[in-house]
Amino acid sequence: MTHAATLTDHYPTRVDRSEIHDRPDPVVWPGRSGPWPDGAVDDFAAHGFRSVEGVLDAGGIRDVRSEIDAVTTRLGADERVIRETSDGSVRSVFAVHELSERIASIIAREEIAGVARQLLGDDVYVHQSRVNLKPGFAGGPFYWHSDFETWHAEDGMPTPRAVSVSLALTPNTPFNGSLMIMPGSHRRFVSCVGRTPGEYHRESLKSYRPPFGTPEERDIAAMADEYGIEQVTGGAGSALYFDCNCLHASAGNISPYPRSNLFVVFNAVSNGLGEPFAADARRPDYLAARE
Repeated sequence: MTHAATLTDHYPTRVDRSEIHDRPDPVVWPGRSGPWPDGAVDDFAAHGFRSVEGVLDAGGIRDVRSEIDAVTTRLGADERVIRETSDGSVRSVFAVHELSERIASIIAREEIAGVARQLLGDDVYVHQSRVNLKPGFAGGPFYWHSDFETWHAEDGMPTPRAVSVSLALTPNTPFNGSLMIMPGSHRRFVSCVGRTPGEYHRESLKSYRPPFGTPEERDIAAMADEYGIEQVTGGAGSALYFDCNCLHASAGNISPYPRSNLFVVFNAVSNGLGEPFAADARRPDYLAARE
């Protein structure tokens, strides 16, 4: 049973014909102070993202990388480890904050979780965590999408009251598959076409261009014409904070240099998940925490 049967859906998606809607909800929610000055908060509200250098120091980066190596080895063929279809190298590892106390303590810091509380105006919990690995020569692309569209359709997240933090474990450069984002796109919601198949996450997490949950090309082009595209680069240890409804993508990595990021999503406690709005069953907890 989908959420839409019992609750008004302000973000309809997985429909017969795509549409672009204005976002009825705030970007920055009132109620909490935090580490960012007002100017930084206003900049995030306007553009939908903000990049900050030096959030992790060299020791913190080493700690996370060593923990990821240990977790990946320990998990083996576990379904939380997603591999590239091209050569079998690790693409993503999910629920890393549950698998490593050291990683959990890092993302709980005020300059990470505290910023999320400030932007969302509420206590927060980790909706999802993962490490994205783009090895040199083999790292695959991620097609244009809004994370919130997936979390709304497949996980039952009611509103876009969530923020993502991507912590760079290696330099993110113009040539190793760094993130592209449409500044300002977070203020619109782009619906996607098609009914969500059962167990769809097993396909979508590995696919360069998933057949469901990605906008139509004409909508991507219209949004790019309106908002433009910015490539986000940064040194190892930098953090990219971005609204969950931003349209973003990244190219494949055919450079010799890896691009690795620790990615954590904070959801407002008051925005807890219900039943999916456009899928027949919930995704696993490692993709969408419900506590």
